Amino acid sequence: MVFTREEYERERREFRWDIPVGYTIAGAVDGHARAHPDKACVLWESEKGDRRTMTWGELSDLSSRFASVLMGLGVKAGDPVMHIFPRLPEAFVAQIGTFKAGGVAVPGTDMLRAKDIIYRAETAGARTVIAHVSAIGEVEEARGKCPLEHFILIGGERPGWISFEKALKNARPADPVPLTANDPLTINFTSGTTGNPKPVMHRHRWLYGHSRVTARYFWGANPDDLIWATTAPGWAKWYWAPMGVGLTIGCTQLMYHGRFDAERYLDLLARYPVTKLCATPTEYRLLIQVPDLRKRQVALVDAVSAGEPLNAEAIGVFRDAFGITIRDGYGQTESVCLACNPPGLPVKPGSMGLPTPGPNATPINEQGEPIKPGEIGEIAVPVGNPGIFDGYWKNPQLTSQVLSGKWYRTGDLVRLDEDGYFFFEGRADDVIKASGYRIGPFEVEDALVSHPAVVEAAVIGANHPVRGQIVKAFVVLATGYQPSEALVAELQDHVKKVTAPYKYPREIEFVAELPKTTSGKIKRAELRRRDAERRMGD
Repeated sequence: MVFTREEYERERREFRWDIPVGYTIAGAVDGHARAHPDKACVLWESEKGDRRTMTWGELSDLSSRFASVLMGLGVKAGDPVMHIFPRLPEAFVAQIGTFKAGGVAVPGTDMLRAKDIIYRAETAGARTVIAHVSAIGEVEEARGKCPLEHFILIGGERPGWISFEKALKNARPADPVPLTANDPLTINFTSGTTGNPKPVMHRHRWLYGHSRVTARYFWGANPDDLIWATTAPGWAKWYWAPMGVGLTIGCTQLMYHGRFDAERYLDLLARYPVTKLCATPTEYRLLIQVPDLRKRQVALVDAVSAGEPLNAEAIGVFRDAFGITIRDGYGQTESVCLACNPPGLPVKPGSMGLPTPGPNATPINEQGEPIKPGEIGEIAVPVGNPGIFDGYWKNPQLTSQVLSGKWYRTGDLVRLDEDGYFFFEGRADDVIKASGYRIGPFEVEDALVSHPAVVEAAVIGANHPVRGQIVKAFVVLATGYQPSEALVAELQDHVKKVTAPYKYPREIEFVAELPKTTSGKIKRAELRRRDAERRMGD
């Protein structure tokens, strides 16, 4: 699937959502299963070399059985169900089974700590959790401190837990609870610059939107493709790609359960005929470091990137090696794909591309008016557009703060060029995008200040050649403590224990005081400016 500029602009003008009232992702999965039950849905491989295949027929049957298990626990339409597991075929079974039971998924990365689990369970009101054995320690620590009552374990057995595998074996398939496209689908927690992560609520129509927008204009995918999105189930990007593309359009997808390793990734691309790859900019930057890249044989015909801007060097080296130009795209936990470099159109290095048909994303100025070419504005989407979220879960006050006016403001600033392409200029807020992760400064600052050596802390995203950004902390020490490499390591380990490990500051700079406004707010922009100037001088 490729576009000319004329075709793309025509689709932008003529796009109509036309969302089927009865659309659900569970219904889509069952439809694919009826059409081709023996077709592979997932080709799975682990870091240890274990391999499995799950067909569409198996996913349909197993998810119906798991829906029966949840119904037996009292899960009904609209009930939140927490999901904490890595890249496994069971992830799809648990997720689709949750939707067939009428439940609302509350995704969580398997790196969450007990306090994160407690907060999410309390905020969502979840009484049931499905967790992989790797997360059992943190879930057990949260037990009794939050609403969770029912504990389902994937990959093992333990007293006080229901075995996922045994429950599936003994269950009979249940008929799906009747739902519509307007029923709640997920509560995805997204980091902000202040306070705790916010519970973004999407309806089933969100995945229909991904099938219409993300799959067509960003991925250019079709049912005959073998796709590979390297993301994990705890992230919104999982709903963008493995579910929003793979499950909605009915193609086959590769799933790899293991840590990133450039050689291993290239080996997988050589052994599996993956036609379309979606990886983070960090992964691409590491992949191009592999020697003799041109000698690698892959079946790829297309590659896309999202999560943060991809630098021109990575695009150029990848193109020279494989004849494929990586196409960048942009969106949020709160949306479908809002801008992308569509297949077939020129890719401008450094650009997130053109606004996609459907959402009508528009860069606006402070007065809420669309900007002109050459100007910088904030990406915004008209409130009520099906391409964005429906509010924050059971929090009308917080919802009204972002969805009560004409525009939903994304907080991302772009420059608009003469051809209508968006070029990322920075965040209107202070959220850090590091290696594909979205990290709120407040969470890291809060963890640092909980250490007795820290009086104050300010966290920013500092530019990094491989990771795009890294978490950097500026720390004011308490009396009696002195800066040292040992203290840096101690504070980093402390953050890893208090919150999810990927949030820890890779750099810590000790300062006498933090720059603040007259009202006492930390000037993170000032810290970013100082840090950028220092790095340019190094």
